[in-house]
Amino acid sequence: MKIRKGGAEDLPAILAILDSAVVWLNGKGITAQWGTESFSGRPKAVEQVERTMSEGDPWIVEIDGVPAGTMTLTPHPGQYIEPATEPEVYVRLLATDARFHGHGVGAALLAHAEAETRRQGVSLLRVDCFAGSEGRLIAYYERQGFTRTEEFVVGDWPGQVLERRF
Repeated sequence: MKIRKGGAEDLPAILAILDSAVVWLNGKGITAQWGTESFSGRPKAVEQVERTMSEGDPWIVEIDGVPAGTMTLTPHPGQYIEPATEPEVYVRLLATDARFHGHGVGAALLAHAEAETRRQGVSLLRVDCFAGSEGRLIAYYERQGFTRTEEFVVGDWPGQVLERRF
């Protein structure tokens, strides 16, 4: 497993990972998290991914040279979350390609996010996630050392912000 910094040229790979995650979620009966349509098939979603990538640093996990996961670290959250009152690193667009679920890709990316946060001299790492599906994603982040902070709702989409401090 190798983690490398991504760039604008990685947009197709990142969209493929996100698309794969949607198929995987839908296969588990989870349609409310990211919907049922692929990211790459929705122009507004593609624009959002491009914008998020341009606001921060995209990272790609490769397993045997194949993109297996991604996240983008930004100095602020997306538009629906209030920024922190102190410097922060925010995990956005964290996803694992369905072929690599169970290989520790997400945990490796979050460990990398911690290392990057520390490298930048920042003490706050935050992420937000889907709060539906019995809170399974929240529980995942808690197992990764995050603590719940505020809940939020965007339309009918329930979310949870979590943080880690260093």
